[in-house]
Amino acid sequence: MPRRRPKFPSALPLAALALTLAGCAANPVTGKRELSLISTSQEIAMGEQNYLPSQQAAGGLYTADAALTEYVAAVGRRLALVSDRELPYEFVVLNDGTPNAWALPGGKIAINRGLLLQLDNEAELAAVLAHEIVHAAARHGARAVQRSVFTGLLGAALPGDVSNTAVGAAGMAVQLINQKYSRKAESAADYHGMKYMRAAGYDTGAAVTLQEKFVALSESESAGRDKWISGLFASHPPSTERVKANRAALAEFSPGGELGRDRYRGKLAYLRARRGAYENAERARQLIESDAQSALRAINKAIRQEPREALFRGIKGHALTQQERLREAAREYDAAIQMGPDFYQWYLVRGIIHYHFGERRPARAALERSNELLSTALGSYSLGEILLADGERDRAKQLFGDASVAEGELGKSARLAFVKLDIADIPGRYVGAAASYAGGEVVVIVKNLTPYEVTGIVIQVDAVINGQPASARPSLRRLAGGAKVSMPVGIRYWEEDEVEASAKVVRAKLADSE
Repeated sequence: MPRRRPKFPSALPLAALALTLAGCAANPVTGKRELSLISTSQEIAMGEQNYLPSQQAAGGLYTADAALTEYVAAVGRRLALVSDRELPYEFVVLNDGTPNAWALPGGKIAINRGLLLQLDNEAELAAVLAHEIVHAAARHGARAVQRSVFTGLLGAALPGDVSNTAVGAAGMAVQLINQKYSRKAESAADYHGMKYMRAAGYDTGAAVTLQEKFVALSESESAGRDKWISGLFASHPPSTERVKANRAALAEFSPGGELGRDRYRGKLAYLRARRGAYENAERARQLIESDAQSALRAINKAIRQEPREALFRGIKGHALTQQERLREAAREYDAAIQMGPDFYQWYLVRGIIHYHFGERRPARAALERSNELLSTALGSYSLGEILLADGERDRAKQLFGDASVAEGELGKSARLAFVKLDIADIPGRYVGAAASYAGGEVVVIVKNLTPYEVTGIVIQVDAVINGQPASARPSLRRLAGGAKVSMPVGIRYWEEDEVEASAKVVRAKLADSE
């Protein structure tokens, strides 16, 4: 009698079991009991591991005015001291003109220079940072990850699209900074953020004026509205209800503290004086593909207005690349690297230009640095090609695998490159084989599981006939993508014989890899 197959629990009971085993804990901010699957140490580690790649994916650090970053960090630390939860809070300014701010689990917080330019005073800056501090302190980011775990257990996709640029661990960072919070979480961040503002001595009325400004902008048809929608409003949607709730909270957290208008304007003076330069740079960025020459004029003007900004030299490099003036573009990327040595994009394009000119060693160094800062599909694929040429097959295969998640032609090329290497290591993953019996002869059924033509297929067939071993090694010269064939292997038996046979593919390669 055949043995019964054991029954395994479905995903839903597994999720229920996890819920039963997981502990409940009081939320550090609200005090309410809630499910807690992620420990504080795991939360902090998650933030630390994803902070740098998140910064890279969001434009890199703003470095032209180091004093501004220190000022923002000082305001953040002042608020963090009165938060409900002790975490290793950090605050940075990102070199992105899109108005946005975000917080990672564990207290890693960032604000874009584009949002700083929209604020009127230090209290409004405090309102933004306090809101993000609450997201971290109240475990909103960790709970979003927690929900994703259960969504995965129940068989659904994780929330958010995987970026076509960042791969591997960097893709996780992109998802973390782009996640959306629930209305309940946003309301809690507003309310407790005002509590933190009051405790730190800031005018809580700024939380109201800030939300009023956001609502007015979301309802307007201004030229810059799309930037807000793609930035802050995507993850922190404004509403009149939030404005009303903040006004109501003034009864509890009375206004009258520091506004800090003059101090804020003084700290923003350098950036504001160069606002025109960044506007010219943005104009250049938008014109690169349609009118590279006009883009060059705009970015050259930006460079004259602010010669210390690495971003501008990088944009000029992009415009020159568009015109296929690669040697000139290379000099601009070199200048960008010298001014801002910690942004992946300059190394990525510089490495590809090196590779284009056959300069493999500097290409490899630049692409390795790019991938250290932010692992991207293009960087991984390009570096993989160089490593393969250098004889580092295993590392190349890993990089092709990382890049294979990309969409379009890049993803197809990466998947093909990966399969070319992997099929030699694990041929049975791509070509299946099964032994069968027909008319007194062992036959093998071979199926190509890939869309590619496979060649040089060798199958190991092992049989036991009445206790006596027998084997064969049939081969197939070619098998089209998705095709299946059946063929005898030369092992015969009589009908009354006891026969057990098995088959596995031991060698195969893609047809075009010969």
